[in-house]
Amino acid sequence: MKPNSLSPCITTTKVEASRDFYVKHFGAKITFDCGWYVNLEFGKGASMQFMAPQPNQPPCNPVGLTYNFCVADVDAEHQLLVSSGLATIMPLEDHAWGDRGFAVQDPNGIALYIYSEREPSPEFKQHYK
Repeated sequence: MKPNSLSPCITTTKVEASRDFYVKHFGAKITFDCGWYVNLEFGKGASMQFMAPQPNQPPCNPVGLTYNFCVADVDAEHQLLVSSGLATIMPLEDHAWGDRGFAVQDPNGIALYIYSEREPSPEFKQHYK
């Protein structure tokens, strides 16, 4: 199989809060919103959906789930998000595996890792293919 796109859909009781969070802080564009289901796009090939639980369907438990957002200027994104009132759950720092990043959390408890690529250390460079 060769999918044309791949996107997560989180079943949550916080559809509106999730939509508003990603629009405000991540510049998401709403491409569909019927109240109980919303589709958000972040750019070419990057989208996500939030859906209210349907009968006999529990909300998603996103504990341990992390979304990675690769950006051109992680320092600028850090400044924007922190100045907008978001608290980091992981500080902005350089990582030997080849990036500089930090993390925040969305209304569902999903960790959002925002990073820019950097040259990896020799220890990690050997693992890249």
